[in-house]
Amino acid sequence: MSVSDMFIVLQGVLTADQDIREEIRKVVQALEQTAREILTLLQGVHQGAGFQDIPKKCQKAREHFGTVRTQLESLKTKFPADQYYRFHEHWRFVLQRLVFLAAFVVYLESETLVTREAVAEILGIEADRERGFHLDIEDYLSGVLTLASELARLAVNSVTAGDYSRPLRISTFINELDSGFRLLNLKNDSLRKRYDGLKYDVKKIEEVVYDLSIRGLNKEATVGAGGEK
Repeated sequence: MSVSDMFIVLQGVLTADQDIREEIRKVVQALEQTAREILTLLQGVHQGAGFQDIPKKCQKAREHFGTVRTQLESLKTKFPADQYYRFHEHWRFVLQRLVFLAAFVVYLESETLVTREAVAEILGIEADRERGFHLDIEDYLSGVLTLASELARLAVNSVTAGDYSRPLRISTFINELDSGFRLLNLKNDSLRKRYDGLKYDVKKIEEVVYDLSIRGLNKEATVGAGGEK
């Protein structure tokens, strides 16, 4: 084979690879749009009247996740099944965003932390790496850390809306989350950096709780909350 023939073959490989990446990019753009729609919907909970509409907003968000599942199903067909990590960088960010959104919905519904398996089910993908297109553990953890920042914001806005019990529950949840992350030996630099930001979320929520305490509103919250969430 001549040098020219060799490079013609190489160009064919490069072209095929570029075609795959372009197809992936189109699906990822659609996923990003759906993620923005879900985020816009859920941002309404930060408004005063939004607290009364939480169940309705969560229901609508879950309907949007039906679109996400369809789009992810399409994404799976755009590249060879055994080359997940070769192209992973293309959808890593949007998948982390979708994890956060799924985790936020589950928290708003039950005030619990969604499992990686449950997120995978919501997204219509696998939790087990060996079974194909899956939810990488680090993508799951990154999404959970984004949830912590969102809840810190929710704690502040809850006080503004006159809901004094919610920040106390968020504080308990975030402290449990922080304790969980402390059990991990994080090697990934990006994930480690994001985890370092968790201490600021913890501090922000502690300040909210402290403010409620010195104003005597934490007692009111405890009595007013009763058994409700």
